Amino acid sequence: MNIDNTLYTGKPTKRRSDVEMAIYDILDALGMDYKRADHDHADTMEDCLAIAKVLGAKICKNLFLCNRQKTSFYMLLMPGDNPFKTKFPTSQLNCARLSFAEADKMQEYLHTIPGSVSALELIFDTDNNIQLVIDNDLLKDEYICGHPGINTSTVRLLRDDILRYVREAKHEPKFIDLPVE
Repeated sequence: MNIDNTLYTGKPTKRRSDVEMAIYDILDALGMDYKRADHDHADTMEDCLAIAKVLGAKICKNLFLCNRQKTSFYMLLMPGDNPFKTKFPTSQLNCARLSFAEADKMQEYLHTIPGSVSALELIFDTDNNIQLVIDNDLLKDEYICGHPGINTSTVRLLRDDILRYVREAKHEPKFIDLPVE
């Protein structure tokens, strides 16, 4: 995987997708300072670890989930080095067994595709179809990183800024405690 080792400040100067540019525009409108790394498609956590070195921050997992009935949707943010086990968030959220949601719902609600999902796309979920869930362990880090609608860039934001961003998008996070393995 090719990674541009430059740590950029602000949005790209060359035009990108409308989804990606809309996210940068919101970050700018909110006056948030963010850094950006550009790279080939980051398809694995190993790819993300290499990107983390450029960003100087840990990469978190951003999982798009649904209940068994596919009627409730969740975005779970958790430390990237922890394995995902469905039983823990399922019990804490008191819902039917969680599993990965379908790509068509991700596109409909978040305007993105599998492998690119992050809390930054919550601005597109204007009907609040998705409950944001954050593992408290993630809040120990100074920064939270996520893809801006596509997994060829990764944005680093201060933890408090990402929380302000999602609240501006009318999503109040629910915090849970996942076990550390």
